[in-house]
Order: sequence, then C-alpha cells, then structure tokens
Amino acid sequence: MSYLQHQKGGIMKQLVKLNKRPSRDGRTFTYFLRYDGEDGKRKWETLGHGDMRKAERQRAQKEKELRMGYIEPGSMRLRDFMEDSLARTGDQIRESTQVVVKVAMNDFIRTIGNIDFRSVTLAHGELYLQTCLDRGNTKGTVAKKLRHIKRLFTLAVNRKQLDENPLQHIAMPKSPKKKINIYADVQCQRILKAAQEYTAKWNPKTSVKWDLMITVGLATAMRRAELLDCTWADVDFDAQTIEVNPKENTKDTWEWHIKDTDHRTLPLTEEIVQMLVDHQAQQPEGYPYVFVPTARYDYIQNVLRPKGKWTLIDASMKVVNNLGRQFNKILKKAGIKKGTIQDIRRTAITMWFANGMSEHDVMVLAGHSSFATTHEFYLAVADDLVDRARVATAQGLRQKMVHFGAHPF
Repeated sequence: MSYLQHQKGGIMKQLVKLNKRPSRDGRTFTYFLRYDGEDGKRKWETLGHGDMRKAERQRAQKEKELRMGYIEPGSMRLRDFMEDSLARTGDQIRESTQVVVKVAMNDFIRTIGNIDFRSVTLAHGELYLQTCLDRGNTKGTVAKKLRHIKRLFTLAVNRKQLDENPLQHIAMPKSPKKKINIYADVQCQRILKAAQEYTAKWNPKTSVKWDLMITVGLATAMRRAELLDCTWADVDFDAQTIEVNPKENTKDTWEWHIKDTDHRTLPLTEEIVQMLVDHQAQQPEGYPYVFVPTARYDYIQNVLRPKGKWTLIDASMKVVNNLGRQFNKILKKAGIKKGTIQDIRRTAITMWFANGMSEHDVMVLAGHSSFATTHEFYLAVADDLVDRARVATAQGLRQKMVHFGAHPF
C-alpha cells in the first residue's frame, strides 16, 4: 500500500508523527519527527527544540513534502499511469478512443493534481464530478468522462496494480435521454432537393455530391465516416450491395477502422445503383473513393500523407473539411432548423423498424455493438403509448357514455 493510499473513513492518515524526547537530565525535551522514508525504512529527524507550535509547523511541512514528492516503488503519478495503461492496452481500442481517454484523464489531473495513482479516492472523483458541472459541462459529458477514467482504474485492478477501483462507487450524473431526432418523409424530400441544388452550384472536383451521399445514407444507415471512407471496391453493382470494410494503408487508400464491427454488407436499390454508376462515370480514372472530391483526395495523397500529417483520426474526422457546415447550409435551404448529418443514419434505422424489421436484424445492419443502442431506436418508433392510450380511452368512454344514455362522441 502506498503512502498516499491511507484515506479511511474520510480522514487522511498522518504520514509524519511528532514525538518528543527528554534530555539526559530529564529537565527539558526536544521534538523529533518519525516517518517512513522513500526507501521504506523508518526515519527519525530531530528538530532540536521544544517549541510545540514550531514543531507542528515543521511536521505539517514534512507531511506536505511526502505527499507531494513521494512515489512508492512500482507506483506512478497519474499522467505516467495513463500512458502506461494505454501502452499496455495497445491497439485493442481505437486511436480516436485513446485521444478521448487522454483528454478526460488530463482534465481529471488538472482538477486533483498529478498525484500517485494509488492515492486516488472516491472523494477525488466526486470533486472532479462537481467541478465539471460547476464549469458548465452537461451531465452526459461528465458521465462520459468519468466512464473513461473509471475504465483505466478497472484495468489497473485487472492487472493487479490496485486492490480495488477507487471510483467504482461514484454516483454517475444522470441526464434525461434525448429524443432521437429523425427527419420526416417530407423533410427528407426537402433535404434531398436542397442537396441537389447545393451540389449543382459547386465544382464537383471540390464539393461532395451531397444528394447521392444523403440518398445512400438514408438507404443504408451508414455513418458519416463509413460513407466518406467507402471505395468503389466496396460497391457490388450486380448484387446491388455496398460493404463497410476497414481500409489498410496502400498507395491509393489510407488506414481506417470501422466502429464496433469488422464488416457488414448493406442493400441498395436499383435506382441508387444507377445513381452510383452515373457518378462513377463522371469521376476521373483511378480515384478509389466514392464520395471524396477529387481535389481533396489529391491534397491528402500528395501533401498530407507524404508529410506524415495524415493520421488514423483524420481518416475518421477530417476526410472532407467543413462537412457539418455544408450540411447545415443544406438544412437551412430546406427550411429545417434542427438536425445533423448523424440524423440521416438515425432516420434510416427508425425507417427499418417502422417497416417491420426485427431488432436483431437492425442491430446487424446498423453495426451496433450493443443491443441497448439498437433498442433505443426501436423504442423511438414503437413508443406510441400516447396514441394507443387515446384510442383505448375513446373506445372506453364511448361505451360508458352510451351506457349512461349520453350522446356518443
């Protein structure tokens, strides 16, 4: 057990004891400090005086020095602990996830200090939680940060670095579930019309073919990164399918990983296949990506990748610059005030449910790793409780009103 892992019952155990020793003649005494040194051996430090207040100040100073400066052999400060944990985990988690973990952990460290990881207590977690809320973080954001931080300590327990997770009993902030935003049929029509008009105004070498990408998104529920990292090799025109496949670093393609799953095959309609055929015919020979504008592809290939400025995170987040801003312009043109690109995927998933597909099938097609995620979309469609209650109430009241001789309504 480390020096800093001494909190019990909310009271931190003293690391430095103050004792007094009588002089040889027994008439006076001097104070001395007793503590364990960095080598684990018991230390005595004579203060050379009998002033109690001064001795207590010296004891407190020594206590502070030990708590701030002492690192038990085999232990680490939090920042080193984070790096060590991520290094051990390696590529078992996505690079983008590692970045999120580092952001959360560094934020935690800024709040409680870069202390020995074995000294972290529940009180530190509660302090961090409240600090995040006080500075305006949403409850959902705070809960997400805490989950990442707790996971590092759970791994430390699994690796026998800790006896227990100090944050295991922290009360996570609960926030009401957000309503899943989807586009109604008429809104989809307006979005597609606005996307077609938006695309027609811009040079196809520099602009995404928005109408086609939105159409494919509505048909397949592919994520934004899945659409942008889709290549022509993923499209089977004869089978009328499109595949979501991870990519490797080659001279023509960049490395990219799929979220949650390794691979899935999605259906296309005959009309969408023809749209893809027409789009491919308009592209210059040798461009592998379906939705990446040729000018952007050339810049990534000839400038960013040769200079080492293209990372795995970029392949997920920065394939096309200002994508969200462009989509917002399309929404504005369509007269829609609220929405995101991700809502295209949500709309497709709820459409599958609305047309009778099972939760398992939707989970497979959507590429969800958790059934709970799929179930949220199912509930968004199936939760017609108010409508069903209205019908039941109307029927029941009709019977009661007729029974009592009143006019039916």
